[in-house]
Amino acid sequence: MSVQVVSAAAAAKVPEVELKDLSPSEAAPQLGLSPAAVSAMAPAAGGGDPEAPAPAPAPAPAAERPPAPGPGSGPAAALSAAAGKVPQASAMKRSDPHHQHQRLRDGGEALVSPDGTVTEAPRTVKKIQFADQKQEFNKRPTKIGRRSLSRSISQSSTDSYSSAASYTDSSDDETSPRDKQQKNSKGSSDFCVKNIKQAEFGRREIEIAEQEMPALMALRKRAQGEKPLAGAKIVGCTHITAQTAVLMETLGALGAQCRWAACNIYSTLNEVAAALAESGFPVFAWKGESEDDFWWCIDRCVNVEGWQPNMILDDGGDLTHWIYKKYPNMFKKIKGIVEESVTGVHRLYQLSKAGKLCVPAMNVNDSVTKQKFDNLYCCRESILDGLKRTTDMMFGGKQVVVCGYGEVGKGCCAALKAMGSIVYVTEIDPICALQACMDGFRLVKLNEVIRQVDIVITCTGNKNVVTREHLDRMKNSCIVCNMGHSNTEIDVASLRTPELTWERVRSQVDHVIWPDGKRIVLLAEGRLLNLSCSTVPTFVLSITATTQALALIELYNAPEGRYKQDVYLLPKKMDEYVASLHLPTFDAHLTELTDEQAKYLGLNKNGPFKPNYYRY
Repeated sequence: MSVQVVSAAAAAKVPEVELKDLSPSEAAPQLGLSPAAVSAMAPAAGGGDPEAPAPAPAPAPAAERPPAPGPGSGPAAALSAAAGKVPQASAMKRSDPHHQHQRLRDGGEALVSPDGTVTEAPRTVKKIQFADQKQEFNKRPTKIGRRSLSRSISQSSTDSYSSAASYTDSSDDETSPRDKQQKNSKGSSDFCVKNIKQAEFGRREIEIAEQEMPALMALRKRAQGEKPLAGAKIVGCTHITAQTAVLMETLGALGAQCRWAACNIYSTLNEVAAALAESGFPVFAWKGESEDDFWWCIDRCVNVEGWQPNMILDDGGDLTHWIYKKYPNMFKKIKGIVEESVTGVHRLYQLSKAGKLCVPAMNVNDSVTKQKFDNLYCCRESILDGLKRTTDMMFGGKQVVVCGYGEVGKGCCAALKAMGSIVYVTEIDPICALQACMDGFRLVKLNEVIRQVDIVITCTGNKNVVTREHLDRMKNSCIVCNMGHSNTEIDVASLRTPELTWERVRSQVDHVIWPDGKRIVLLAEGRLLNLSCSTVPTFVLSITATTQALALIELYNAPEGRYKQDVYLLPKKMDEYVASLHLPTFDAHLTELTDEQAKYLGLNKNGPFKPNYYRY
């Protein structure tokens, strides 16, 4: 390299300046960097190695100390050195322009020509070998290291943390809420949540959710004067999220009394449950319940002195099942059941077919607004969110098999295909199978691709879709997860055997390790991925929640005899009303039929525009 220096006369006028240490804020202008960048690049004591010994207490002056060799050279090393030691001014000391040799600051030799040009002389580059370098980069987790992270099966099923860890984690997380004595600000203790002190944070989340739930807020405003649910005593078992809280508070504003439990042991937001309890709602739920806790919470909602429910809002059928099993006499006063999941609806139809359904039930799951929006659009966005948060993986080029091509499966496939994944589909229904083929997906049997795929996603509502045989044949590090409501789709129970080791990697992420070292990545222990490991779009849940609220109003206020002991679909007029409440958000404007057009189609100008048998 060559460096142009000042002339001898000019150099004589420049005073010698001793190098001195500068702070990052002083060094930054001279390096053209921000103080934060300078501070980040500055070498730490001991050469940047946190395990290196501390420097000697009395080092030699900078001018006398020989340059210490560093592990690297080039721009990065130069910047690092400059960040730690920056001169206030620079001037190369030079007494005679005819001197041919001078020593550079970094220890090298310089050749100085008569015209004042300084060139660096060739130098011998010493290769520096670190004694622990090879060892450092060849470190691998030992068997003991892995075992130290392993978890017992019972721990794996109960340990869990809220997604908002900054304010939900606390020193008493290991204490079961059932063992705590908590009261809200009004003195009530009729609830059981993780920590009532988190209520303020939960209230903020609820307020944010209200902004994205226009239909529920509009329904609350329009109907709270009439109180269409006055006298209703609703017991609910759903996911307890900020969106559910908006629904519960809407039901309360419409006159209902509510008691609530969670339908999933991992989906509860602790801070939201606390906010509801603080507002006076008897809520019994926390994230990471055990199976025993789950049923205890449901029982606390139902079995209370001086209060008996007359309406049920269920998600999955567990609440309905518990009342049938433990308190069948309660159905004498219950006016109806509203169910929103595939699993729960299936159970209701089984009861109806067996002649054991003793109250009317509303099938919200098969309403158009639930299927087309919650199941399709919600899952299209939340599948990626859940996978990213738990695995940090890149989707491009990955091979994925999606079991089931209903509305949930369609949403998952569309999202993964858009991200560049190679997507296979399994299906039992020839109509859905043909749709998958027409949408560009290859229809296969699970056995045909199980050895090669990187991700397996179930969304059928069935049981044992992925068996132990499938799990044994999966490739190393295959990710297995479920987007259906129930945890029956993946045979997780078959993995709880002595020969397999469970490692908790992070919240809701387990490695299940085979004796030969192969492992699979199991998410949420086979439970619903999006609500267990991430969140779902609030706007879409507004559609479902409004549908549930209208179904409750309809069943509660229906004259005797309108609905018999059977399962009913939501009237199409209500479906269309729910959709219309959300259109103003998009500044959308519906076209109106003329009288002539309405007569031609045989429709009422105000709807319904589709027959009741229309689904998708």
